[in-house]
Amino acid sequence: MKKITIAVDGFSSNGKSTMARGLAKSIGYIYIDSGAMYRAVTLYCIQNNIIDEQEIDINKLEASINNIKIDFKINNTTGLPETYLNGINVEKEIRSMKVSGKVSIVSAIGFVRKRMVKLQQEMGEAKGVVMDGRDIGTVVFPNAELKIFVTATPEIRAQRRLDEMRAKGDNNITFDEVLKNLVERDTLDQNRKEGPLRQAEDAIVLDNTYMTQEEQMEWLLQKYKDVINK
Repeated sequence: MKKITIAVDGFSSNGKSTMARGLAKSIGYIYIDSGAMYRAVTLYCIQNNIIDEQEIDINKLEASINNIKIDFKINNTTGLPETYLNGINVEKEIRSMKVSGKVSIVSAIGFVRKRMVKLQQEMGEAKGVVMDGRDIGTVVFPNAELKIFVTATPEIRAQRRLDEMRAKGDNNITFDEVLKNLVERDTLDQNRKEGPLRQAEDAIVLDNTYMTQEEQMEWLLQKYKDVINK
């Protein structure tokens, strides 16, 4: 059976990583979380005093960007990929609100996006991949055979994000704080100069506001089969 490239784009906290990961597992493809890569760069900036609140030392980051190594390794217990920054597992750290509040700023920097896009394209050049992010169908893989654009209401996305954080033991955040962060990220993602969040002309829209994970997976598998069987 032929292998294709599947690009899943959309707003933050709409469950696209979960569905992309599930789809990849179901069809035997490699899953790549592009958002985790930008989060890892953001964590690196925080750890190395490159970013202070909303101010970034651009020169220091540019001098370091090629020394930032990001890998994905499968957790033998969960069977899921986890993010490694320069050899250290940072999967938990990159999901924190501290990183969430700064990742859109870091990911808007041109040379950061150029570096990450290059790495992403190298990871997917053999096809047989499902990659999710903001600009996968428009910039990273503009020729992807299947492009999905995922959306949901801000309130639903905020609740999902809050539930996810609570499940990981983070009880020091409120719904209003999560919603505010999410809306701010949406604005930054859609209006940045480099690789802005937008729907590719040939992408299929999936509004999952009122869909269960099972319904989403059934929908995704059908779209995949439609392309494969053409």
